[in-house]
Amino acid sequence: MTCLNHTAMMDFILVGLTDNPVLGRILFVVFLVIYFITLTGNLCMIVLIRTNSHLQTPMYFFLGHLSFVDICYSSNVTPNMLHGFISDQKTISYAGCFTQCLLFIALVITEFYILASMALDRYVAICSPLHYSTRMSKNVCVSLVAFPYVFGFLNGLSQTLLTFHLSFCGSHEINHFYCADPPLIMLACSDTHVKKMAMFVVAGFTLSSSLAIILLSYLFIFVAIMKIRSADGRQKAFSTCGSHMTTVTIFYGTLFCMYLRPPSQKSVEESKVIAVFYTFLSPMLNPLIYSLRNKDVINAMKQIIKGKFLQ
Repeated sequence: MTCLNHTAMMDFILVGLTDNPVLGRILFVVFLVIYFITLTGNLCMIVLIRTNSHLQTPMYFFLGHLSFVDICYSSNVTPNMLHGFISDQKTISYAGCFTQCLLFIALVITEFYILASMALDRYVAICSPLHYSTRMSKNVCVSLVAFPYVFGFLNGLSQTLLTFHLSFCGSHEINHFYCADPPLIMLACSDTHVKKMAMFVVAGFTLSSSLAIILLSYLFIFVAIMKIRSADGRQKAFSTCGSHMTTVTIFYGTLFCMYLRPPSQKSVEESKVIAVFYTFLSPMLNPLIYSLRNKDVINAMKQIIKGKFLQ
């Protein structure tokens, strides 16, 4: 009981990416710029989708939610990490660590299934274009977005409760730049078998099930595209899927490396580098990938720019 009471009142120390003050200031500037680009890009994407009548389609409905999740995802980790770069105070409260861990897991799972919903949308658009408006109705789209949020939150809550049910009686130093599951498990002085099994089951299921939906959707899409006789038609069909596949490759590739292996000192060290890609680069690149490769988004941006100059 003494150990449990001590655990509930203690603060954690986030080791971060470096303990070198000079390098810390350089990284502060780098990640501040990345965070600014992430917020600006994703907020612009949401505003474009909300205000432009040509972007009121299921594909952009899902893309708007992807941008919203990316903003929350990045904002959950970045401010505290930036503070750690320029401050000697690298602690995070027990409640703050719990909240950060909960939101991180919930938002990652939410993004998995939003990406899967986007793949289903592309499947219907290419394989059943005549029935697209009925099969991707407003109610269907809302359901395909509501499920990821609810499922992500419930899984995030259950996984975080399991983690913080453990006792942390030794070192309080988390070898990461945010409150992540694997390094927290390494600190526990109680039995972690149940937690490790639950983490592998949830991570394995969410990764494999959402990726299976994406891969099956693109398998049918590929078959349908190959049946298109026109080269221009095939190119147009492929271009509508290219941005999504790029995002999927970056996001899933790094997370497979992160969670589908046992926590160890070596894997935790490697995961900090891997985590930079999906925590900072993926949310920053997503709006750039979708805007630079998408004529509708580019045209919507041009209309806004022309409107500002003509006023």
